[in-house]
Amino acid sequence: MKKTVTIKSNRDFQRLYRRGRSAAGPTLALYWQRNRKGESRVGITTGTKLGHAVVRNRVRRQIREIYRLHKDELIPGRDIVIVARVRAVSAGYRAMERDFLRLTKKLGLRKPVSSTELEAEP
Repeated sequence: MKKTVTIKSNRDFQRLYRRGRSAAGPTLALYWQRNRKGESRVGITTGTKLGHAVVRNRVRRQIREIYRLHKDELIPGRDIVIVARVRAVSAGYRAMERDFLRLTKKLGLRKPVSSTELEAEP
């Protein structure tokens, strides 16, 4: 399994917050910008308003899993920062996944679906 490339430097996060395109939902906010690397990188932010470290780490793990499951559907070559909002704690996994998919579609980050893929779905 291929490892997810992450954004680690504060400078990269700040660049995305300032210059990136964004959209927000009840549980997540997404920022993105093109990169010149050819592969996508992801950064996850959970603020202290979410709760103690155990709570923040659980939300972070859920977001990482959502990204891992859907990264093949996303257009490569993008830097993406996912910010967990306070409602993410009580909303649960399915609500965060639904928000993630809706926001990536709204921002145009998902690959277009071909007609052969539509016919293959049951």
